[in-house]
Amino acid sequence: MSTLETAARPEYLCRIAIDPLSRVEGHGKVTLLVDRDHHIRQARLHIVEFRGFEKFIQGRPYWEVPVLVQRLCGICPVSHHLAAAKAVDQLVGAREIPPTAEKMRRLMHYGQTLQSHAVHFFHLASPDFLFDFDHEAAYRNIGGVMADYPDVARQGVLLRKYGQEVIRVTAGKRIHGSGTVPGGVNKALTLQERNYLLADLDLMIQWGRNILKLMKAAYAANPGYFTYFATIRSNYLSLIRADGALDLYHGGLRAKNDKGEILFDHLDYRRYAQVLREQVKPWSYMKFPFINSLGPERGWYRVGPLARIDNCDFIATPLAEEERREFMALGGGEPIHVTLAYHWARMIELLHVTEAIKELLLDPDLFGDELAARGEMAREGIGVIEAPRGTLFHHYRINEDGLIEKANLIVSTTNNNQAMNESIRQVAERYLDGKELTEPLLNQIEVAVRAYDPCLSCATHALGRMPLYVELVSEDSGSVVDCLVRDADGTVRNSV
Repeated sequence: MSTLETAARPEYLCRIAIDPLSRVEGHGKVTLLVDRDHHIRQARLHIVEFRGFEKFIQGRPYWEVPVLVQRLCGICPVSHHLAAAKAVDQLVGAREIPPTAEKMRRLMHYGQTLQSHAVHFFHLASPDFLFDFDHEAAYRNIGGVMADYPDVARQGVLLRKYGQEVIRVTAGKRIHGSGTVPGGVNKALTLQERNYLLADLDLMIQWGRNILKLMKAAYAANPGYFTYFATIRSNYLSLIRADGALDLYHGGLRAKNDKGEILFDHLDYRRYAQVLREQVKPWSYMKFPFINSLGPERGWYRVGPLARIDNCDFIATPLAEEERREFMALGGGEPIHVTLAYHWARMIELLHVTEAIKELLLDPDLFGDELAARGEMAREGIGVIEAPRGTLFHHYRINEDGLIEKANLIVSTTNNNQAMNESIRQVAERYLDGKELTEPLLNQIEVAVRAYDPCLSCATHALGRMPLYVELVSEDSGSVVDCLVRDADGTVRNSV
């Protein structure tokens, strides 16, 4: 465990909060406990909003779930839509869905991945690369990018727009569409829609290549990005295709340790509960998953673009595969552990999905007329997909009336929970410890969190009572007069 987590006398510590975290999806904060000599004794990421989707979808008909769960998030609704749809397929006994249905879903998913990666990198994270970490805060945002790098900002907007158009064509709407039905989809592609999407696609592919050049230039100009900043060694988890290729829609579960050694491979994701467990801690609404055989201390892992690139044997599209080879060569035969490398891996995936969209649009199966399949009803369904931010689990049980009886969601950001905490501890220990804290220094904590592209809205659910932190602040001096804390076990204590 990090030295930042060692015990210290609380009466000698000062609590500093980064609240709210900026340029992330959802609401979260980081707290630091600092002693009188500015040494940081604790650093934690807290998820401070609560959303109970696992509970309030209980009692709803199973066929409503793929549409309902999209309301978890406005950034990645398609990911929840498709993960739930894959679970519902099992409920209606559709062991395999027709080729047209699968490829329409894949096209929808690639559009989702493109728009999500574009909005995260260009709108939220690009200031971390295009400006210094200590650049003026008022300028360190998308407005500053538009002023100094107008071509980069424009490409980001149009890449996201293109991804949203793919979603609209396949799902009916850009946000919260309804493209799937139990066992398949509700429409095929038309020739007019195919030609519309093909019109700008080569330009999107070229822009994907351009942003990777910008990414590599940024790392070359700042070697610390790829050596020590927020670098942690971890296990990795993702879906993998049967032949070892990167697959964002379907596959078996593969986990590697920090040396790149296989922990389990091609595991049927319906058996996820045999290998993964979740831990609850009183200071966050987000749970802490881990690989059961390794235990909570050594079994936490990372998911998402970096994990997928580290885990796969190859990428099936040529331009992205060329970029993957160059990227992985930097690891010297081991996985890449640099947290900021998430952005580089994310842009490799962005290029990959633009290539994959073009391949699919030229596939005649998209125009088929067999759209759904059904079989013998089942009482349990598990759907897993690689959402833009990482592996996403939807698990449902229904009763004899087809109503949801139990639900378990493990979202991408939840899978990265411990890793995000470890990353901010590393940054705090290396860059902040012993120094008087300033906004530019605290921004480095946020840079580490943003690398994961956390979707905090999706990740906010936990067991136990709702923790509560109430401060009484003097109107005159602004100092804390009193503070009451209610922990997740219901214990109320005074922290002043």
